[in-house]
Amino acid sequence: MKPAQPTLRGVFAPLTTPFASEGSLALDRLSSNVARYNQTPLAGYVLTGSTGEAVMLSREETELVWVVAREAAAPGKILIAGTGVDSTAETISRTRRAAELGYALALVKTPYYYKSQMTPAALETHYLCVADASPIPLLIYSVPMFTGVTVEADLCARLSRHPNIAGIKDSSGSPDRAGQIVRQTPLEFQTVVGSAQNFAASLAAGARGGILALACVLSEFCVELCEAHMRHDAARVQELQRIIAEPGKLIVSKYGPAGVKYAMDKRGYYGGPPRAALQPVTAAAAAEIDSVLAAIPALTLTR
Repeated sequence: MKPAQPTLRGVFAPLTTPFASEGSLALDRLSSNVARYNQTPLAGYVLTGSTGEAVMLSREETELVWVVAREAAAPGKILIAGTGVDSTAETISRTRRAAELGYALALVKTPYYYKSQMTPAALETHYLCVADASPIPLLIYSVPMFTGVTVEADLCARLSRHPNIAGIKDSSGSPDRAGQIVRQTPLEFQTVVGSAQNFAASLAAGARGGILALACVLSEFCVELCEAHMRHDAARVQELQRIIAEPGKLIVSKYGPAGVKYAMDKRGYYGGPPRAALQPVTAAAAAEIDSVLAAIPALTLTR
């Protein structure tokens, strides 16, 4: 049995990293965004993940983001730091720093630059080394759309035996893969997913919750879907899944961080520009996002 670890049931927002127009960090905007998210029923926040443009940040900038978010987060919000890079040693260093700053878990993406060499054995060694050295539990991060590397269920089953590996964020977009992971790992191993388009199906397959980029824009809808699932309200789950599927497909999957940031601006948060080489959404893309946001009905809570 694993030692007590933070519970990942519910919806977490993988927060964007705000930049000013000239490309510098806009940390005051991060504070104000977090203050507003504190008023929502989100379970917590992920900093410096894919939606947070982590690969665009220096180590110094990464730590500044962690500090500001930690100071702004309300008590009770679970904080997760994206600490994974290609080097095992640097991942350990970043993970230890996140622990020092008060983060509850480390989200560790797969090394991927030398992807042909990232065999299951190499990935297993990497995660075990980081888990052995980390003061906080790890959450494996499988995001093949960006890395080209997938953590399959059999590897999860082996890694789940480590007492400091709490679970996985599976961003493959496949409810079947999420279900395979759930079936092959112990009950205490926590599987969360990253796709809003398949959120209901993934919850039905056994996922505990989601780290959903769409929650940066439509947090209340994502949380209500998860809570309806926990209430066994199948009709409400399907209603909400229909509402969030198209925004998830368009804003997140098609247009990425730039689309999320544009939609945040339209919803009253600060999105701002992405960092180059990413480009802001085009006028045509903005019109598409405007249209899909305009079609979203008001949320009437049933809880």
